[in-house]
Amino acid sequence: MKKTILRDKDIQIFSLIVENYLKVGKPISSGHITHRMDRPVSSATVRNIMAKLENLGYLHQPHTSAGRIPTDKGLRFYVNNLFEEAMYPDKSIDLPTEDFNRERGDFNSLLDNVSHILSEHSDNLGFVLSPRVSIMNFRHLRFIKVSEEKIMIILITTFNLVLTEIVETKSYLTQVELDRSSSYINENFRGRNLLFVRDLLLREIPAYKMKYESIIRNLISLLKTYFLQEEKNNQIFIQGTSNLLEKPELFDMDSLKSLFQKFEEKARLARLLSDVISLDRVKVLIGSEFSLPDISDCSLVLSHYGYDRQVLGSLGIIGPKRIPYRRIIPLVDCVAKKLSETISFSR
Repeated sequence: MKKTILRDKDIQIFSLIVENYLKVGKPISSGHITHRMDRPVSSATVRNIMAKLENLGYLHQPHTSAGRIPTDKGLRFYVNNLFEEAMYPDKSIDLPTEDFNRERGDFNSLLDNVSHILSEHSDNLGFVLSPRVSIMNFRHLRFIKVSEEKIMIILITTFNLVLTEIVETKSYLTQVELDRSSSYINENFRGRNLLFVRDLLLREIPAYKMKYESIIRNLISLLKTYFLQEEKNNQIFIQGTSNLLEKPELFDMDSLKSLFQKFEEKARLARLLSDVISLDRVKVLIGSEFSLPDISDCSLVLSHYGYDRQVLGSLGIIGPKRIPYRRIIPLVDCVAKKLSETISFSR
C-alpha cells in the first residue's frame, strides 16, 4: 500500500486547524482557515486537504455540517512536528532563581514549591514526583524513634538537602539501638545510598556479623521493612486543582470528578508517573496514550530531574488535551533544568 505523504501546505493547514482548535475548542471550518492563510487559497482546496487529513485519522468531523477537530493521533502528529521549535523557543522563559531556593534545605518543601511554580505558570495542574529515599546518596543519616511502631529516617543528601520518611515497623528497637545503627552506617557508607547498604550487608553478612551482630540484624530488619513500604508509596506533590475547576468547558463533570479521584489516589498516580520516566528531555502523553482510560480527556507533559547523570524523579503538568503545547513544552523543560541545577548547586 502506498504511503500518503503530507505536503508543506497540508501541514500548514493542519497546524492552523490544531492551533485554532486549542484556542477556541470548537470545530474549525474551511472558511475559518482560508482567512488565516498567509497566501490566498480557495475554500475548496482547504476542504480537500481537510478531507485528506480526516482519511488519515488526524481530524474528526463531529457532525456532517461541522468543521473538524484534531484526534489524539492528530495531536500527536502536531506535537511531534512542534517539538524542535518548542524545545528551542525564540523567547526564553523567565523563572527567577530565587523561586527555587525557597526553603531549599528541606527537599520536600523545595519539590512542593516547584509543583506550585509549574501550576502557576501553566494555569494547569503541576506535579513533582519525589525520588525514593533509598536511591539518594547521603552525607549523613539518622534514625529516630517516634513511637513504638514508627521510626523516622532523616537523610541529608550529598547535595545538602534534607529528606524525612516514617517507617512503620514491628521491630521494637530502642533509641540506643537506632543510634548505634545510624553511627555504623555513617562510619561505613557515607556517600552511598540505602540500596547499596542493604545489598552489601546481605551479601557480606557473615563477615560483618562477627563484629556487629546485633546492629546488623536490627539494621537489615529495618531496611527490609522500609523497602517494602517504599515500593508502595511514592510521594507526589500536586498543586493547581483549582485551575482545572475554573475550566468546566474543557471537561464534563463526570470526567472532572474522575480526575480528582485519581489525584486523591496519589500512590496510584505516582506509580503511573514513575513508570513513564524516561531520559527524554520532555515527554508528552495525549488522551488515549495516557494509561488511565477514565481521564482520557487529559494530556500529560513531563520531564525528569536529577544530578550527576542520575534521574531522581519526574515533574510536569496535567491538563486538558487543549493545553497550549507550544508554551507548555518549553516551560516543563525549563523547570526541570532549574530544579536539577538547584540540586547540583546545593552542595
